[in-house]
Amino acid sequence: MSENAEPPLPLPTAGPTRSTVRSLLRLRSYAHPIRWYLIGAVLAALVASAAVLVVPLVLGRIVDGPIGHHDQHALWPLIGLLLLLGAAEAGLFGLRRVLIARPLAKVEAAMRRDLYAKLQRLPVSFHDRWPSGQLLSRATSDMYTLRLFLAFPLVFLIVNSLMFLAGSALMLTLDWRLGLIALIPAIPLVLLCVHFETRYSAAARLAQDQNGDLATVLEESVLGIRILKSFGRRRSMARRFAEQAERLRGTELRKARMLADLWALIVGLPEAALGTSLAVGAVLVAHDELSTGTLVAFLSTALALRWPVESLGWLLAYSNEAGTAADRFFDVMDTVEEVPLAATDAAPNGDGIRFTGVRFRYPDAPAGSPDLLRGIDLHIRHGETVALVGATGSGKTTLTALLPRLYETTAGSITLDGQDITRLPLPRLREIVAVAFEDPTLFSASVRENVLMGAPEATPELLERALAVAQAGFVGQLPQGADTEVGEQGLSLSGGQRQRLALARAVVGDPDFLVLDDPLSALDVHTEALVEQALREVLTGTTALVVAHRPSTVLLADRVAVLVEGRILAVDTHQRLLENCPEYRELMSGESALEASVTR
Repeated sequence: MSENAEPPLPLPTAGPTRSTVRSLLRLRSYAHPIRWYLIGAVLAALVASAAVLVVPLVLGRIVDGPIGHHDQHALWPLIGLLLLLGAAEAGLFGLRRVLIARPLAKVEAAMRRDLYAKLQRLPVSFHDRWPSGQLLSRATSDMYTLRLFLAFPLVFLIVNSLMFLAGSALMLTLDWRLGLIALIPAIPLVLLCVHFETRYSAAARLAQDQNGDLATVLEESVLGIRILKSFGRRRSMARRFAEQAERLRGTELRKARMLADLWALIVGLPEAALGTSLAVGAVLVAHDELSTGTLVAFLSTALALRWPVESLGWLLAYSNEAGTAADRFFDVMDTVEEVPLAATDAAPNGDGIRFTGVRFRYPDAPAGSPDLLRGIDLHIRHGETVALVGATGSGKTTLTALLPRLYETTAGSITLDGQDITRLPLPRLREIVAVAFEDPTLFSASVRENVLMGAPEATPELLERALAVAQAGFVGQLPQGADTEVGEQGLSLSGGQRQRLALARAVVGDPDFLVLDDPLSALDVHTEALVEQALREVLTGTTALVVAHRPSTVLLADRVAVLVEGRILAVDTHQRLLENCPEYRELMSGESALEASVTR
C-alpha cells in the first residue's frame, strides 16, 4: 500500500432490500449466449419428469386391470411400458448434463475473464482498499457456485415447480378429497420458504466474505513465510488463521441449522399429509368409493412428488448462495473504472514535466485530515533529471504514482511536454512514462517476460542493453539465461537482483519520461557504482524524476527538489541546497556525517 495510506475500508455487504431473484437476473447477459442449451436442458428434464408422473398411472392401470382381472397377457405390455419410461427418464437426465456441461464451462470462463480484465482496469485505490483474498475468492469459489447454479438448481427450480403443479393437478384429478389433504402443507411451506430466504441470504453472504478473509490470511502466510519463520511467528499466525476458520465454521453451522430446520418441516409436513391421505384412501376403498388402482396411482404420484418437494430446501439454499456470489461478482464489476477524458489536440512542446498546484489525498483518508500533497509546484525541464528527497511519509512515492495516473490528483494539473496527463489516453500515457518502484515486484514468468513488460515489442538488442544498464549480468549465469523462470514474486532471486531486473524493465523501451523510486536501495556499493555510471548515460536521453534517500543517488540528478509537509520547499543543485537549505542538510546529514568520519 502507498505510504501514508489508511487501513482498508469495510467491504460492501448486502443491503436490506437485496433480492436473490434480482441478483440472479443480472446473470442473464452471460446466460443469453447459451440460452438454447439451457432451454434444451429444461425440456429434457421436463420430459423425464413427465415420464416419472406417467408411471403412477401405469401402476394404477396394472392394479385395476391385469392384476384385478388376473389377466397375465395384458400385464407384459404394461411392464414393458414401465421399463421404457424408466429408460427414457435415465436417458433424458443424462442428455441434460451433456447439453449444458461445455456451454456452462464457457460461461464460467467468460465471467472469470471479465472479472480479471475489470481488476486490471480498476484504479490502484480500489486495490488498496480490497484484500487480495476477497478478490481471489470471487474469481474462484464464487465462479464455481454460479456455474453449478446454472447447471442444476436453475433447471430444477423450473422443472420441479412445473412437476409439482402437474402432479398436484393429477392428484386432484384422481381424487379431489385426497388431493386437498396432500396439498394442505403447501401454504405453510411457502411462508416458511420466504422467511428462510431472508435469513439464509445474510448468512450466505457473511460466509462467503469470511471465506475471502480466510483466503487473505492464507495468502499472506504463504507470501510472508520467510518473515514468519525468521521471527518465530508461526504460532501467532496459526492462531489468527484458526480464529478466522472458527468464525467461518460458526457461520456455516448456522447455515446448516437453518437448512436443517427447513428440511425437517419440508419433509415432515408432506409425510404427515401423505399418511393422512393413505388412511383416508383406505377408508374410501373399503367403502367402494375409490378403486384400489386409483389409490395406488394417487400414492405413487404423491411419492413421485417427494423429490421435487424435499429438494426445495436445498434448491433455495443454493439459489441464495448463488445470489450472494452474483452480488459479490457485481460488487467488483460495478466499480467505476479509470476513464480518461478525450485525447487532447495539443502537440508536445518540449516543456518536460510540470506539476502545477497539485494536491492529493487518499479517498479513504479520515474526514478533516490534511491533504498529503498540498500544492506541489515543480518543473522538470526537458531532458533534465530531478531528484526528489523528503522525510519518510512526506508523499514522495505518492507524487511519483500520480505521473502514470495510478492515482488521480485531487486538484491541480500535471503536464508532460505541455500535454495534460488527464487528456492523454491511459495506454499512451503509460507507454511514454516508465516506472521502477522501490518494491521490485516480479511475476511467475521468465526473466525475459518480466523485463519486456516495459516494452513488449523491444528487440533482443534492447533487452541486452537494458540488462547491461541495470548491471544484471547474473542473468547469463541462470540455467536458461533470460528464459529462466524466476518463480512467484521473484523470490528465487536476491533483493538486489530483483531490483536490477525492475530497473531494466523501466529503461528497456527508451521511455520519454522515467520515474525511479529509490532504484539503488538494495544494491551493494560496488554494483551501485556500476549502475549509477550506466544510468547517467540513460538519463541524458530522457526526462526523469528520481526519488532519492542518499547522496549517491542524488548525484545522478541535475537538480534536487526538497519535499516537506506536502509542499516543494526548495529546488536547486545538491551543493547549493547543502549550503542554503537546513532541511536538506538535515535529510542528508546521516550519510554526510558518515562520509566525514570515514574521511577523517
